Amino acid sequence: MEKLFAGILESVKNMKRYKAGKSINEVKREYGLDKIVKLASNENPLGPAPEVIETIKSEAANVYLYPDSDSRDLKELLSQHYNLPAERIFIGNGSDEILDLLMTLLLENGGQVIQGDPAFIKYELAVKSRGGESIKVPLDDNHRHQLDKMAAAVTEDVKVIFICNPNNPTGTMLSREGIEDFLEDISDDILVVVDQAYIEYITSDDYFDGVELLAHYPNLFLMRTFSKAYGLAGMRIGYALGNARLIDYLNRIRGPFNVNRMAQQAAVTAFEAEDHLKKCQELNKTEKEFLYKEFSEMGLEYIKTETNFMMVDTGLNAVEVFKELQQKGVIIRPGNQFAMESWIRVTIGTREENEFFLKKLKELLAERRN
Repeated sequence: MEKLFAGILESVKNMKRYKAGKSINEVKREYGLDKIVKLASNENPLGPAPEVIETIKSEAANVYLYPDSDSRDLKELLSQHYNLPAERIFIGNGSDEILDLLMTLLLENGGQVIQGDPAFIKYELAVKSRGGESIKVPLDDNHRHQLDKMAAAVTEDVKVIFICNPNNPTGTMLSREGIEDFLEDISDDILVVVDQAYIEYITSDDYFDGVELLAHYPNLFLMRTFSKAYGLAGMRIGYALGNARLIDYLNRIRGPFNVNRMAQQAAVTAFEAEDHLKKCQELNKTEKEFLYKEFSEMGLEYIKTETNFMMVDTGLNAVEVFKELQQKGVIIRPGNQFAMESWIRVTIGTREENEFFLKKLKELLAERRN
């Protein structure tokens, strides 16, 4: 057996598995609770548009058929929307698959990747599992990427730079000008991946879209998803926009039927359901302002966000707060995973969910102070 495992990369043997949070049913069973509010995974509290549910139901009868290997309907829709040829669009089984394929493609012979710290944990996992090395550049005092220091960290072995914008877990955003200037400074031998999973939630006018720059920067790669604002996290479907040659290579190494047929059609319907998207955006905008107000009144420090989640400093051990809130029926994400030891990350929910969370947090804080 040891001989069988001898060829496994040491980086894989030493890495820790990504640990997802407990499901609602798990927490109910563990603590004997009837009501659970899950605000841990940045899911859309309104779910997908009603017409998306109908699409999924109608497509269910066809699950005995293989899906379209090229996701043509969705690619055509995105191609028209972004005014890009289909050859510049890649459809993946969530952003996770796109990241894994990218690292498989670019780090086969090893190499380095630069990322902010903290940022989306999947970056480092994808790099390590391919035998690469992550160069982590700390965020600044405002919890934003330090692009100047990321540029200064470039070595001859750097293959990829990740910019999570808006950033997960901090919810902060870099300006359009800042990223454009950064692209000018980086060699086109280095792929610049801008992860825009939360772009639909941005309310600032000074955001980086990047689609119009793809023709000017062959090393620019944009990742977007249907998991967040479109409410399709359970369907696992995301997409990327980039260099046609790179997209071609990704298509060569992906599975021939990597995106299931229900996900493809659900994404088409979701993208066309603009009224529902606006409803989700308005709810998020209203509720984050509500949480800002409540946290301020509670005397808690928080980070203003351009996403559907936010970080708040409870002043207590984050793991303990996580466990105690879970016992009270609220699931959040502890900040210790991001080296933010007293912070928690909270998904912005509906008013009812947010009020339930605030009630339980206030109870916890009162208990700790007494």
